[in-house]
Amino acid sequence: MSEYHIPVLLDESVTALVGDAVSGIYADATFGGGGHSREILSRLTNAGRLIAFDRDRDALANKPDDSRLVLIHNNFRFIHNYVLEQGYGDGIDGILADLGVSSHQFDTADRGFSFRFDAALDMRMNRSARMTAADIVNGYSEEELERVLRIYGEVEGSRKMARLICQARTSATIETTGQLDKAIECMLPKFAEHKVLAKVYQALRIEVNQEMKSLEKFLAGAARSLKPGGRLAVITYHSLEDRMVKNFIRCGNVDGRVEKDLYGRTDAPLEAVNRKPILPREDEIAGNTRARSAKLRVAIRRSPDE
Repeated sequence: MSEYHIPVLLDESVTALVGDAVSGIYADATFGGGGHSREILSRLTNAGRLIAFDRDRDALANKPDDSRLVLIHNNFRFIHNYVLEQGYGDGIDGILADLGVSSHQFDTADRGFSFRFDAALDMRMNRSARMTAADIVNGYSEEELERVLRIYGEVEGSRKMARLICQARTSATIETTGQLDKAIECMLPKFAEHKVLAKVYQALRIEVNQEMKSLEKFLAGAARSLKPGGRLAVITYHSLEDRMVKNFIRCGNVDGRVEKDLYGRTDAPLEAVNRKPILPREDEIAGNTRARSAKLRVAIRRSPDE
């Protein structure tokens, strides 16, 4: 379903994931429009199997009619639970995660993900979740708003921006993207408003969906779910995600703490396949500008005795 989302680094990620293990068991942790899942299925034999996840109910309509695929409506942070539930306690052969927001979510006005539309401040990937971006903007303290803007959006002047939001909401509840933009307009550079707004909306989206916590739990669950020699391929779109993935592959934790045993070995369950991330080709970026910030990291599950 290309209108829903154009998959990024499609050939590179699926080739790194599947390789010659065409009868294996795989997981697509972020189903979205189903582009990566379809490509994985196209390379598998009839004996191959694919488990896919998405917490956005809209994505479920993209499921192809393929008996080898099980599509689960839930957060990928629970991947290990579902791998066990599906009967794969000995581990699976590979896991792919494309961490970006889908084009459908950005382009659907009433989802509230984009400042291109004047719409309700929502931003929930799972629309049955309780907390919306409006709840954060109107309910968080100035200190909490500053933290969200600074850590998740790396917004310059995050303290001043948080103060402006708090001042604006004393007059009227901030319910729409347009009202939020108006509240902080004095901090938007005349010819680069979109750059600042992109950071603000990213910060709110990450907080609404608890993306960093979900990613941390996903990485730990993915490592537990892979059999020795199994592969993890993760596509990231901003520095916070990429740093967490890089740290987990290198150290076994998202904080980057290097912990070694008495023999000088780290307890990291994964080993990087590519020292530097794989980037999109220029022709892909030309055809899909949302690919320009993508980075692909690939790792292999170590054997327990390594």
